[in-house]
Amino acid sequence: MFALLAALAALAAAAPPKTLPTNEGDVVLRNFSFADGESLPELKIHYTTLGAPHRNAAGEIDNAVMVLHGTGGTGQQFLRPQFADELYGAGEPLDIRKYWIILPDNIGHGKSSKPSDGLRMKFPKYDYVDMIEAQHRMLTEGLGVKHMRLIMGTSMGCMHSFMWGEMYPDFASALMPLACEPIEIAGLNRMWRQLVIDGIEKDPAWNGGNYVKQPQQGLRTAESILFIAGGAPLNLQKAYPTRAAAQAYVEQRVENGMTDLDANDMIYQFDSSRNYNPWPNLEKITAPMMWVNSADDFINPRNLDVPQKAVKRMKNAQFRLIPESAGTHGHGTHTWAKFWKADLSALLARTAK
Repeated sequence: MFALLAALAALAAAAPPKTLPTNEGDVVLRNFSFADGESLPELKIHYTTLGAPHRNAAGEIDNAVMVLHGTGGTGQQFLRPQFADELYGAGEPLDIRKYWIILPDNIGHGKSSKPSDGLRMKFPKYDYVDMIEAQHRMLTEGLGVKHMRLIMGTSMGCMHSFMWGEMYPDFASALMPLACEPIEIAGLNRMWRQLVIDGIEKDPAWNGGNYVKQPQQGLRTAESILFIAGGAPLNLQKAYPTRAAAQAYVEQRVENGMTDLDANDMIYQFDSSRNYNPWPNLEKITAPMMWVNSADDFINPRNLDVPQKAVKRMKNAQFRLIPESAGTHGHGTHTWAKFWKADLSALLARTAK
């Protein structure tokens, strides 16, 4: 599935991921209740791991790190070179000889339970609270984790990181949100998401979610909006300096991006942020935090004054804005670890026991 942008993170990356020593599994959560009162007898959460759990003298896992993907993504996007090669190797910040890395597919994504499994638009209308609860149950009930060394996330995963800090203040030793704002989903950020949803639902072929074939015009509209939202002006100008090159690239990019999309899954994914708003309760976040945004991010514009106000309300939070350059990748800079891995190393160092 084309990520929100985790896939948008790969605007300039076509290199396939290296073969890494991963393990995959599923945690089946019985009788899962959603925030709106709906329920499923079974909710499957798929995950990928690297490394191995380490247990302290009390027998508890003490080296677990969870990395949360963006809207439309999967945990396996974090096996791509621009992320994995910078972080998981010997001596790197998330050296898998030292840490147990957990990469879940969130509700509605990847190999976890989602509308396209069969329920279509009858699937429960999950939101971010439901996703956090599923992550928590996956960790505690399925994987036996009572405390996380680190929770980090990109885009939607960034927003989840703020929510984790509020909902479970003592569960993680450190938080690292990448590419988001801790404010109500409103303004342009909600508008472009709504346009994605509307673009699909206004296509007659969508047929209320009961389509025989994927609604191509609706998906093309949605994918085109995603491309713009994830674009990096300086990077794309440098990479495609002529009209012919730019036109050929964007047409092929949108065409490729549509290949694996499911219309109903996409509607649910982009609507799941509908009630996101950690702003009123930021003071509840006490875990040390390193929050990083990028200056060329269309979705989280650099001239918002939110970070300056927010860090004053969180006990142990730091913020850094990555400067725009021809090498940054817009919203997708969150997945290019070379731009922020020094910040991650500093966070791990200041939270080490």
